[in-house]
Amino acid sequence: MFRRLRKNGPILLVPLAWTFVTVAHLGLVARETVVIAHVVMTTVFVVFTAASWSEMRTGVLYAWQVVLLVGTGVTLVGLAALAVAPAYTEPVAVMLSAWMLAPAAAYVYTARNVDADTAPAVYQFAAILSVAGWIVYFCGPLVGLGTTAAVAGLTLVNVGQTAGIANAGYQY
Repeated sequence: MFRRLRKNGPILLVPLAWTFVTVAHLGLVARETVVIAHVVMTTVFVVFTAASWSEMRTGVLYAWQVVLLVGTGVTLVGLAALAVAPAYTEPVAVMLSAWMLAPAAAYVYTARNVDADTAPAVYQFAAILSVAGWIVYFCGPLVGLGTTAAVAGLTLVNVGQTAGIANAGYQY
C-alpha cells in the first residue's frame, strides 16, 4: 500500500499544494494554518524522499530527487521565514520560485529523456506552464495586477505541474 501511495500520492498532493498556496494568497487561510501546512509539507517531502531514495538514483527520477532535495531545503527556509516574519518575505518568494522553476527544469529533462510513447509533450507543456506561471506571478505586480497576477500565475503552475505529474503517474 505504501508503494502505491508513493506512486499516486503526488498526483493528489501537487494540485492540493498549489491550490492551498493560491487560497493563502487570497487571504482565505490564517497565517498559522500556512505555517502548519509547511510543517506538514516538509515532513511529507522528507518521508517521500527517504522512502523513494533508492528508486530515484538514476534516469529521469534522479532529476526529481534533486527537485525534492531543493524543494525540501527551500520549504524549510520558507517555513522559518513564515514563522518569524509577519508578512510575505523574500525567502517565501525564493521558495515559490524554486517550486515553480525546479520542477520546470526537471520536466524539460524528463521530456528529453523519455521514450516518445510516454508523452514527452506533456512534460514540455508542464515546463512551459510552470515558467509562464512564474513570469505572470512575479511580473504581474510590476504592471499593477497584484492579486490577479498571483492567482493567474499560480493557476498556470498548478495546471502544468498537475498535468506533468498525472502523466508520470499514468505512465509508470
